[in-house]
Amino acid sequence: MGLWDAIYSVGMVRKTLWRAWYGFLTGRLRGEEVLFLNYAFETEPPLGVPLAPADETERPSAQLYHHVATQAELGGREVLEVSCGHGGGASYLARTFRPARYVGLDLNARGVRFCQRRHAGVAGLEFVAGDACRLPFADASFDVVVNVEASHCYPDFAAFLAEVARVLRPGGVFLYADFRGRAAVAEWERALAAGPWRAVEGREINAEVRRGMERNTPRALALVERNLPAWARRAGRDFAGVEGSRPHRALAAGDWSYRSYRLERA
Repeated sequence: MGLWDAIYSVGMVRKTLWRAWYGFLTGRLRGEEVLFLNYAFETEPPLGVPLAPADETERPSAQLYHHVATQAELGGREVLEVSCGHGGGASYLARTFRPARYVGLDLNARGVRFCQRRHAGVAGLEFVAGDACRLPFADASFDVVVNVEASHCYPDFAAFLAEVARVLRPGGVFLYADFRGRAAVAEWERALAAGPWRAVEGREINAEVRRGMERNTPRALALVERNLPAWARRAGRDFAGVEGSRPHRALAAGDWSYRSYRLERA
């Protein structure tokens, strides 16, 4: 079993391995401006989202957040992002759409400390350490919950969905994007539909994510070669989704389905 296959293994082993992997990446990328840990999104013709100069380097990854977030109104609302990584998406959405409060939560305590330092000047933005399957917030605390490309790491997807529904206010919105193997899509959608949602809207975005990966590839390859030891580079290339990597091939062949959703709390 290779490193990437081990990270994708089941249950609490998966949780432990993902926590170790993300902590390892945070340490290895110290000094690099790697603020987004998700794949990417690019339309044809290009989306052309206006970005601040500081966000331009990671444009394809920022555009995935833009795609997910623009399915609901964030301005003046209280927003929770579950699994915020290095906080690039949280910072971008907080600065661009100006929610009243934006909380980024992540299991990687090392990453949370990085976010607290790096994004300290963004108004209304805060970061906390916590578990996606046991959210440390009271019932009906948020108007919007955001989750981008993280739920495949969770040992209990049903518990995560229950927690999202619990912390959302009635009429609140869950903005969500992730991928699954094609054979698991029907079960995935049944789990989503089983929650207390008034509406569920979703679509496949394989082509857009694959184009974003290709646009990201030169920078991602350079980061992997510069920061990871030889034994971790293959897993690093897969994690980054560079052109020709396992995730890129799976999306191109249709073996994976990458989807984005808007779910409204009943």
